[in-house]
Formats: sequence, C-alpha cells, structure tokens
Amino acid sequence: MKEPIFTGSAVAIVTPFTETGVDFDKLEELIEFHIANQTDCIVICGTTGESSTMPDEEHKSVIKFTAEKVNKRIPVIAGTGSNDTAHAIELSKYAESVGADGLLIVTPYYNKTTQKGLYLHTKAIADSVNIPIVLYNIPGRTGGLSFSLDTLKELAKIPNINAIKEATGNLSFVANIAAETDLNIYSGNDDIIVPVMSLGGKGVISVVANILPKETHDICKLYETGETEKSKELFLSLIKLINTLFIEVNPIPVKTAMNCLGYKVGPLRMPLCDMSDKNLETLKNVLKENNVKCLL
Repeated sequence: MKEPIFTGSAVAIVTPFTETGVDFDKLEELIEFHIANQTDCIVICGTTGESSTMPDEEHKSVIKFTAEKVNKRIPVIAGTGSNDTAHAIELSKYAESVGADGLLIVTPYYNKTTQKGLYLHTKAIADSVNIPIVLYNIPGRTGGLSFSLDTLKELAKIPNINAIKEATGNLSFVANIAAETDLNIYSGNDDIIVPVMSLGGKGVISVVANILPKETHDICKLYETGETEKSKELFLSLIKLINTLFIEVNPIPVKTAMNCLGYKVGPLRMPLCDMSDKNLETLKNVLKENNVKCLL
C-alpha cells in the first residue's frame, strides 16, 4: 500500500464568500477551527468549495492562502481537476508551487472521454507534478464518467497517483479497488464512512465535517484504533444529519446549515441558490435534533 497523504477525516471545506469575492478572514477562521477540532486534512477548492464558480486567479489565491495559513500543521489537498488537461496541469503545477501537499483530480466532465483518454489525461497531470494525487471518482457529477477497475490498475502503477476519493456509493467497486490495487481509498460519501473503512479505507473526504469536525475525526480514529463498535455507533447516530445535508445539491444544505448556526460563511454562488422553504425547515429541525451548535 502506498503511504497515505492522511488518515482520518479530511474536510471538503466550504469557501466563504462575500457579495464580491472570497472572505479570507473567515477562511482563516475556519482553517483554525478545523485544526483545533482535530480535522486531519483540509481539501480546498473541491465540489463543496464551489470551485467551479471560481475564476482562475481566485482559485489560485484560495489555494495559496490555505497552504500558507495551514503551514504544514496538517496536509492540504487542492482541487485542481478540469475537463481540459492543459488547464488541470496549469492549476496542479501552481498548487504544488505554493505548498499544497496533494491534489484532488476529478474525472473530466461534459466532454468526458474514453477510458484510454481518462488514463492519458490523468497520467499527463501526474507527470507534471511531484506531489501525490487523489483521483476523484464521482460519475453523478461528470456525466456518468467513472474510472474502470482496469484503468485504476494501470494508474496505480504511476508512483504519485496515491489514492482515490470514491463517491459512487458502490461498495462492491470499493472492494475490488482494495483487492486489486495499492491505492489508498477515501470515502467520498459521508453515509458510508464505516463501510468503506471496513474494506481498508483510510478515512473520508467529508461534507459533514464542516459542522462536526471532531465527531467525523472520531468516527475514523475509533475505527482505525480497533474500537469498531464505538465507531459504528457514533457514525449511525449522525446518519440522519448526514442524509439531510444532501436533501438538495451539495453544498447548498451544508453552507445553509453553517449560516443558520452562525458561522457566517456568506452566500452561495449562482447557479446554486437558496433552499426551498420545506427543505430549510427540515434542515433546521434535524440540526436541533442533533444538538448541533456553532463552535467558532
């Protein structure tokens, strides 16, 4: 098995916005909050961070700011994937140059590609940098494009292709990845953290960790240290909240929850929009049921 970039809970951190740009003061506050509450890694500019709405200069500035503020206290993984290979290479080289510890590379979307093209695209990015890469397999957001097992077996031969964020929800596929490659596996779905870890997964890249960082860390740490029953119990106690954070497209519910709890992370960017009144009421009720409080 390749040496993991991190073990435990990586927060897919939201990007706090103002009406005109990024709220860097709030981002720094969130970074310190996560480090204080035992988050094991920060994933910046991922799906939950609304990176698809960020112009390149803003995207780069957020990666640089995060790497500098974290200052190697925990790993920082930067989302630098694209459906344009040259663009992904540019972003990836920049992220490495400013101190990111790893890269999160999503499969191409819209133009998609074949499995051969997917291999060549990913290899080209890996060949352009020296830091480890986490593959991001989320066909629900990429027009159905998913790594095949054969493609993963070939990509795993590339030294700095280190891991996969597996967000298909298919535990059979996870088992096959674990059996046939040496990739580190991270759950890309909060609702299967423990099942993925039972198959050898190293942890989770998490949405719920934005509001429950310590609990998400503890689920992983308990499992890792052999306290599997306690890990399972904690995980199941949060499953209703986890599911509620996905009643609308991520990151709409989690960012809304954070604002409801007083974190003041600002607006969503179009085309994301405010929650429906019905779903907002459901979200508020579940937050109350779980006694979730602002910890900032």
